[in-house]
Amino acid sequence: MITTSTIEISQERQNEAEEQIRELHKTVDYNTIEYPIEVIVNKFIEEENGKTELFIPDYQREFAWDEIRQSKFIESILLGLPIPAIYVADNSEELLEENNLETEDLGRWEIIDGTQRIRTLARFINQELRLQGLEKLTKLEGFLFSDLPLARQRRFKRASIRIIELTEDTDEETRRNLFERINSGSVELNAMEKRRGIRRGKFLDLLDKLAKNTKFLELCSFSEAQIKYKDPQEYILRFFAFLNNYDNGYESFIKKNITDFLDEYLEETNQITSDKILEMEKEFNQMLNFVERYFPNGFYQENKTGKKPVTRIKFESLSVGIALALRENLNLKPTSNALSLLYSKEFNDYTKGDASSSKVKVLRRINYVKSMLLGE
Repeated sequence: MITTSTIEISQERQNEAEEQIRELHKTVDYNTIEYPIEVIVNKFIEEENGKTELFIPDYQREFAWDEIRQSKFIESILLGLPIPAIYVADNSEELLEENNLETEDLGRWEIIDGTQRIRTLARFINQELRLQGLEKLTKLEGFLFSDLPLARQRRFKRASIRIIELTEDTDEETRRNLFERINSGSVELNAMEKRRGIRRGKFLDLLDKLAKNTKFLELCSFSEAQIKYKDPQEYILRFFAFLNNYDNGYESFIKKNITDFLDEYLEETNQITSDKILEMEKEFNQMLNFVERYFPNGFYQENKTGKKPVTRIKFESLSVGIALALRENLNLKPTSNALSLLYSKEFNDYTKGDASSSKVKVLRRINYVKSMLLGE
């Protein structure tokens, strides 16, 4: 550990640090605005030419707050407690093509941070949220917005929230960097959700598309919570990352650093051609068809309570091993012994616990599946 007693900062290092700050400093052009809650909600729900002025970009997360957390946010407003600012960005003409937007999107506000709060406000005012689990205003338990006295409704809608607006002069990189930094300390935003905010591209679009494949969802037996938190996209990303780095022996895979490995692969693969995207989609579907045909329970296992969703480690082991076997023999017809691998002691040993912590273990479990299917 570095302490003040073990390191000295020279004047030269100070000058170098200052030079680096100046070089990498991003000029963020922004406005600070105070808007009443009623105006914010109207901008979020009222459409003009089929679009709202305040919108949630596709890289943002789904609605994640439960009703107790939503209620506590409303309680904070009613108590007059400070509310964090909402960050938005003005759509500029330069960003239209990059974000697949149209001319009609100019001037709209893209929500960078604050989607959960804005959705909660809209739900409450629109009679969709019944207050519950309140800590201070316990007399409001079970209230809808319309149950508040009329004067209190008016005061609530007049309460203002600060909005930080990044102007049209703020570039896309700065916006995405702000999104990453705002959420980097959040326990609610998982790695896959962060990737959606800062690494858009053709490959990430493919992940979103494949994650809606009903066959894939059924074979993995994902829960609603897993789908909500983008686990399907994470599984598919792992499939392609481990499949397409197999030949190089996972050179870039660092022990206990799976997140960096996946991030780097995603960023690189976002640059590939549309033809390559189609090839990847085809190979993914071939793997799914094989699983559907030869594994009655898909990727999951049955237990006393029903289906047991497959873990990430077991999914990537099976899916990548199958895909590699199919690359050698597209018409592969495995033996009954090979198909029992899912329940074998070896497979369970290779995929239990922290089995993804080293590239040696990754290769061992994937090779086991591949070899079993090919009868090697």
